[in-house]
Amino acid sequence: MNISFDNKVAVVTGAAGGIGLACAQLLADGGARVALIDCQPDRLAEATKKVQEKGQARDYQLDVTDTPAIAPTVSRIRQDLGEVDILICVAGINIPKLAQEVTEADWDATLSVNIKGLFFCNQAVAVQSMIPRKTGVIVNIASIFGLVGGPKRASYCASKGGVVQLTRQEAIEWAPYNIRVNAVAPTFALTEMTKSYLNDPEFKAYVLDNTPLHCLATVDDIAAATCFLASDAAKVITGVVLPVDAGWTAR
Repeated sequence: MNISFDNKVAVVTGAAGGIGLACAQLLADGGARVALIDCQPDRLAEATKKVQEKGQARDYQLDVTDTPAIAPTVSRIRQDLGEVDILICVAGINIPKLAQEVTEADWDATLSVNIKGLFFCNQAVAVQSMIPRKTGVIVNIASIFGLVGGPKRASYCASKGGVVQLTRQEAIEWAPYNIRVNAVAPTFALTEMTKSYLNDPEFKAYVLDNTPLHCLATVDDIAAATCFLASDAAKVITGVVLPVDAGWTAR
């Protein structure tokens, strides 16, 4: 299968590292002009240089919790690179705590990034660029913990469950505009966000013991599935939440 993103403009949030960077690299390698969005300027600049080794890319500093700044950022991307064909929303955080220990600040921080920020990025791109042209693809990064429960993840499960349902809702509502909306639900992959607890032998054993294939995913595994859904090869797929989880949710 030859997947090409020639003449496409793609936007990736949370692109300074991990899954977001892997997606941006794969899109650029396939011919897309890629806008990398992140709130960490130094890491974002380094990531953009890596993506530019694959193809065309520009960086845009944005904290997705700054809702009023989202639409102007999308407008700048359209001016710089052209109308947006693909949006991949990766930006996310997790504050692992037992449910009885979660504070209001923890809850608000997690949902502000993982579901509120994601929605308003979806909305801005759809309203400005996809709905008027009646074309576009959105892929949201959910999680296995949007499909099943997990320890120390009350606010994270709530936020990622929201991503799952939002994806389905948008797929229905925006189908008349020929906009496809899907989500990927990854298992654990070694990223900046996960390394602090995956380096704990006890937690890593818990993860592997609950994974039928007894392995972690790589960011490239997740990027491959994400970019497949963003490609024309998936042109009749919408409203789908694809687990990339080595069998975790099959139990």
